[in-house]
Amino acid sequence: MMDWENSPDPQILPAHTAPVLGQSPQPDLLTPGSSGPATEDVALALLKSRDLPSESVEHLGKSAIAAKSRKVRFALATHPRSPRHLALRLVREFYTIDLMRFALLPGVAADLKHAADDLLVARLVSITLGERLTLARRASGTVAAALLLDKAERVWLTALGNPRLTEARVIRTLLRANISAALVDTLCRHPEWSPRPEVRMALLRNEKTPLGRALELAGTLPPTQVRDILHSSRLPETIKACLLKELKARKNEE
Repeated sequence: MMDWENSPDPQILPAHTAPVLGQSPQPDLLTPGSSGPATEDVALALLKSRDLPSESVEHLGKSAIAAKSRKVRFALATHPRSPRHLALRLVREFYTIDLMRFALLPGVAADLKHAADDLLVARLVSITLGERLTLARRASGTVAAALLLDKAERVWLTALGNPRLTEARVIRTLLRANISAALVDTLCRHPEWSPRPEVRMALLRNEKTPLGRALELAGTLPPTQVRDILHSSRLPETIKACLLKELKARKNEE
C-alpha cells in the first residue's frame, strides 16, 4: 500500500525563472510543431517562468513528457497562465493526494479548488482507509465535513480535529439525517465543539441526541431559547417532554 503521508509532493514552482544546469530553457521547445521538452527537468524549468504564454503552457500540456510526469502535470495545472480547460483536465487525472494539495494551494482559482474538492468527495467511497485518514487530517473543510459521515470511527474522529473544519460545517452535518448516533454522542462531549452555543442548539435539534446529553445541553442555554428550539426539534416526543419538565422545575426553583 502506498504511504500517503510520506509520498513526495509534486513540485510547486517558485515565482522566479531558474536555469537548468546553467542553461536557459529553450523557448522554441514550446512552439507549434515542436515535440516539446525531452526531460522532466527541462519541462519544470520552463514552467518556472510565471510569464510563459498560455499557448506555450497548452502546447506543453500536449507533450509526451506531460503524459509521463506527475510533477509536470501538477506544475501545468498550477501555472497562472494555464488555460482553464487544461487545468481542469489535469486535475481530473490527479492522484488523491495531489488533488488534496492542489485544493489547498493559495494561488489556485476558486472554481478549480471547488472542482478538486468535489472530485475528492466523489472518491471517498472507493479510496483506502489510509487515504481517508490522510484527507481527514489534512484536506479542506469541505472534504473533512464529508468524512464526518464516514463509517470508520477513526476517520470521523480525525476529521473532527481538522483545523480547516468550521462550526458551520459541523452544524450542517448535524442536520443530516444520515449522521451516526456515535458521532452525535461524541459531539455532545467534544472539547472543541460541544462548548459552542450554536453546536449545542443543533444537537438539541438532532433526533439522535441521548436524553442525558440533551438535559445537560438544555441546562446551559436560556429556557426561552430551549423552548424555541424544541418547537422545530426532531428529538423524540418523550425526550422533549422530559426537557420541558426540567425547564418547568428550573422555573419553580427561581
